Amino acid sequence: MRKRAAVLCGTAVVVAGTFTAVPADASAPQTTHATQTVQAAQPTWKKCGTADYPTLQCASLKVPLDHAHPRGKQITLALSRVPHTAKKYQGPLLVNPGGPGGSGLTFAGFIASGLPKAVAAQYDVIGFDPRGVGASKPALNCKPGHFKPVRPDSVPSTPAIERADLKRAQSFAAACGRKYASVLPYIDTISAVRDMDSIRQALGARRINYFGYSYGTYLGAVYAKLFPHQVRRLVLDSIVDPTGVWYDDNLAQDYAFNDRHRALMAWIATYDSTYKLGTDPEKIEAEWYAMRAALARKPADGKVGSSELEDTFIPGGYYNGYWPYLAEAFAAYVNDKNADPLVEAYENFGAVDTSGDNGYSVYTSVQCRDASWPRDWRQWQKDNWDVYEKAPFMTWNNAWYNAPCAFWPTNALSPVNIANGKLPPALLFQATNDAATPYEGGATVHRLLARSSLVVERGGGNHGITLSGNTCLDKYLTGYLTDGKVPRGGGEADAVCEALPDPKPLASKAASTSSRGATLHKLLGTRG
Repeated sequence: MRKRAAVLCGTAVVVAGTFTAVPADASAPQTTHATQTVQAAQPTWKKCGTADYPTLQCASLKVPLDHAHPRGKQITLALSRVPHTAKKYQGPLLVNPGGPGGSGLTFAGFIASGLPKAVAAQYDVIGFDPRGVGASKPALNCKPGHFKPVRPDSVPSTPAIERADLKRAQSFAAACGRKYASVLPYIDTISAVRDMDSIRQALGARRINYFGYSYGTYLGAVYAKLFPHQVRRLVLDSIVDPTGVWYDDNLAQDYAFNDRHRALMAWIATYDSTYKLGTDPEKIEAEWYAMRAALARKPADGKVGSSELEDTFIPGGYYNGYWPYLAEAFAAYVNDKNADPLVEAYENFGAVDTSGDNGYSVYTSVQCRDASWPRDWRQWQKDNWDVYEKAPFMTWNNAWYNAPCAFWPTNALSPVNIANGKLPPALLFQATNDAATPYEGGATVHRLLARSSLVVERGGGNHGITLSGNTCLDKYLTGYLTDGKVPRGGGEADAVCEALPDPKPLASKAASTSSRGATLHKLLGTRG
């Protein structure tokens, strides 16, 4: 799982002028509901615009809690829309920012504003809060304040620390079981996919277009597997490996995040004149772990202990735009004995608020239900200590984040084999050094989705790469959404774009990163 796209380091597979088009589709909304037992009511849209996205509209939709019993208990999905304005209408474009547990309401505005106006105008861009999330009802919040600082050290170096961390994981799973016993069996990817098809039917569309990031790529791939003839266009960015959901995928992340953390240390080393932490990345990394040990003994401001420090720096593995802020906080703590910037960085990047509690509740509910996890804690111990020896940065923090699945109160479903030969051409985007969804996920899905095309960002380490400043990537996205064209190459990748440069220190005039990149990564969040 740790290999990178070595094939891309030789001859770049860049395509110019060779395309395959998606079959034409009657793009006007349809009114038939042949596959639905109970016809979904059409949404009633109301204005809910914001300063950033003034044309947003909102609605709600009732769907069955259990799709096997469509006339049974109903739950409510929150929807958003940026309506099409062009004469040429290409249907609804459902968008999802990942998670599981990410809210998609504002995300519709981001996508619509990020695409060229002439392209966005041809679609109804549809956002939605998946079941259990945000403004959908019921919204899960299993144990408010679960991440309140200061938590036990994530590394279980003593039996007492391990017992404390285990107690937290067990108590969270038990709290979810007590509060949501009747709901948890239906919080899973397959149920969310069936909700998506209910949205399609309520919109009166024969087929949908879909654009998902991160976990949203798995959601889209599963939708395409269950409803292949309802898919018109499919865009997946930063792709989950569907063969590892979810235990193995999380272990694979640990290696990749360790690599990204070391990339941050190397970046700091190149700016010794700014941060004064030295020019040797290994020594800077050792200084970071010394800071971690010091915070384990004495948390900064009673808020940032060793686990909270990891929470603060993990977002840097998702998005390098955070590196200058993390580096400044690191340098202030080491050089000036000033913890204030570190506390501020924790509050900006690591702290969990009420929406974060909701997101984590849905995250665990979906991942623990989607697939089997080891129920014997000794397996977790063995696997995570083995990984920790090679990749210490995030291994145990990630293990405890997912540990409630060892004690989850519902039985597990089987992962979905997303292999699919029934789809029109799909467009995939993947960075070679993505930590949250390592490169192999994109390559695997490319193989599993017949007629798909893979666009690779060579040297990129960010998670979520389109609509964030890379015009090369966005050219392929725009072309596909305009007329269904995808690049066709002859190798593992169908097209290759070079990554954007890493950011500069904040003191530099060129310090700021792409504002759209920063906005995207706030919407995508972390752990998704």
